[in-house]
Amino acid sequence: MATQTTRQAADGKDNSEIVKEDEADNKFQHMLRELESVRKQAYEEKHGREKAEQDLFEAFQKARVSENMYLGEVKQKNEIEEKLATVMEEVESLTETTDGLCAKLQEERKKRSALEKRTAHSDRIIKDLMLQRDKAVREVEALHAKKGESSATAEGTMHITELSSSEIKDATNNFDHSLKIGESVYGSVYKGFLRHTNVAIKKLNLESTESQSQSQFNQEIEILSRVRHPNLVTLIGACKDAQALVYEYMPNGSLDDRLACKDNSKPLNWQLRTRIISHVCSALIFLHSNKPHSIVHSDLKASNILLDGNNVAKLSGFGVCRMVTDEFRDTTTLYRHTHPKGSFVYIDPEYVMTGDLTPLSDVYSFGIVLLRLLTGRPGFGLLRDVQRAVEKGCLGAILDSSAGGWPAMQAEQLARVGLKCCEIRRKNRPDLQKEVWTVLEPMLKPASIMLCSLSFKSVSEDLGGVPPYFICPILQDVMREPLIAADGFTYEAEAIREWIDSGHHTSPMTNLELLHRDLLPNHALRSAIQEWLQTDAQ
Repeated sequence: MATQTTRQAADGKDNSEIVKEDEADNKFQHMLRELESVRKQAYEEKHGREKAEQDLFEAFQKARVSENMYLGEVKQKNEIEEKLATVMEEVESLTETTDGLCAKLQEERKKRSALEKRTAHSDRIIKDLMLQRDKAVREVEALHAKKGESSATAEGTMHITELSSSEIKDATNNFDHSLKIGESVYGSVYKGFLRHTNVAIKKLNLESTESQSQSQFNQEIEILSRVRHPNLVTLIGACKDAQALVYEYMPNGSLDDRLACKDNSKPLNWQLRTRIISHVCSALIFLHSNKPHSIVHSDLKASNILLDGNNVAKLSGFGVCRMVTDEFRDTTTLYRHTHPKGSFVYIDPEYVMTGDLTPLSDVYSFGIVLLRLLTGRPGFGLLRDVQRAVEKGCLGAILDSSAGGWPAMQAEQLARVGLKCCEIRRKNRPDLQKEVWTVLEPMLKPASIMLCSLSFKSVSEDLGGVPPYFICPILQDVMREPLIAADGFTYEAEAIREWIDSGHHTSPMTNLELLHRDLLPNHALRSAIQEWLQTDAQ
């Protein structure tokens, strides 16, 4: 019994302890849960803080990037503003330059317009004078016809100066070989000084038969004493005893020599070549339309085209030319000449085959001259080469580069004209006046204007050593066309005309009243200037 009570007491103790232990355990568990909750809350707070710090760092980084971008944009904006300011300054400068150039262009256009008006006026005056001269010649011929006199025979009166043999010998230092400037099968040409003037004296070849020599002599006198044209060489005089003809001196020699740049002469530029082509065409039109008889040159070639001090082209070599008479023209357009003469390259093929000489024979020779000027090449094989180049569209490859940059369209036009002139069958060749001149005339004026602006450039750049009386008092440049005004002073034509046309009534030199507005050409001074320029160029 006691044992059971004791056991019960022990059991009761254990239960109370168990209860206490349970309560303690519960408290511990509660504390653990609270601790876990606190730990978890602390972890979450730490995680949130870290995330906040990360967000703050990223925001800071973004702020720095934004700040850098802003600074970069500000810098770029400043650079752009600086460049814009520079560009605006350049634009303003270019605007000022453009305005200046426009003003100069307007001024040049006005000058050009005035020059064209004066040129047109001069052309009208020249045409009127030529008409008056032709009328006077016709009246003289009619008067001679009434008197029964012949104006075109070897024994008749020549319209040129008759010179003595002694004068010819003195002028050439007895035909000194050092003065020889040309030679052909027909004779030799010497530079001479006759009556205070430089001249060219052609002495016919005495080795030819007397009849041939006399025929050549009479032929040149017959033609050149009858006709005058700016692009035909001027026959000054003749000496029957010495069988010598005296011509104006052409300081720039023959076209053949200039194309070969003989004596290191400067190449002809394309503007000058264009003008030479036009000059030759004009001379041929004049000869072919001569009244009452057409004249066929029949020996047109580069060596018979001479250039004066201004590089104006003039035809020479009239020893074998022919006249197509009215009687013969009534029956046919051809002139029978059984022995073709001249340089083979330039001779009309149909003339060679048939012996029939017509103005169209000169057209063929003109075509060869034109193509030589265009390409700078010799005549052999020239037609074939130009034809192929035109067909293949590569004409520029065979143009003479020493002439400068030919305008492509103009070069092709000239090439086609040259090829047309050189058609084998003469009926296919163009009419010089109606077809060829209409192509050349629009090219002539621009080329002449460009040549005018280029001429005397080297002299005007440096006036050292220039005789003072060669210089225009107004322009302070070497004169090209000196004119004498009423005050007795000589001026460049363009300058003094502009002075007078602008309303001035006084002298540019003395400021005194001009008695009249007439201007006279100073030929002596012009010749002296040309001779000086030629000597200076050498």
